[in-house]
Amino acid sequence: MDRRAELVRQFKEMETEAGVYQIRNTTNDKIFVESSPNFKNINGRTFELNIGSHLNKELQKDWTELGEEKFVFEILEIVEKKKTGYFDLKDALKKMERKWLDRLQPYGDKGYNKPPRA
Repeated sequence: MDRRAELVRQFKEMETEAGVYQIRNTTNDKIFVESSPNFKNINGRTFELNIGSHLNKELQKDWTELGEEKFVFEILEIVEKKKTGYFDLKDALKKMERKWLDRLQPYGDKGYNKPPRA
């Protein structure tokens, strides 16, 4: 088996981790908080931002103006999957993201997230 095929096989077999992360602007410390069912997808967020297609327009604007090197991705919490019984990952991520949004309040001058509706 060639090296590339071996690396692809290893990547596919890697355990996926889910949880909440933030994208932090190191120039002004504004953050964007988001959950992900698979942290491997964070590379996709970087790609979206680099090609100018991220849905959060304010984050996209700053990324485009300042450049990728002014932002860091930081994992805030990882979901601990239950070994037995039913586990609703989508619900767990929603609750975990809400907890971090409540804690960090990444709205207005502090962040890129949209405030919750009253």
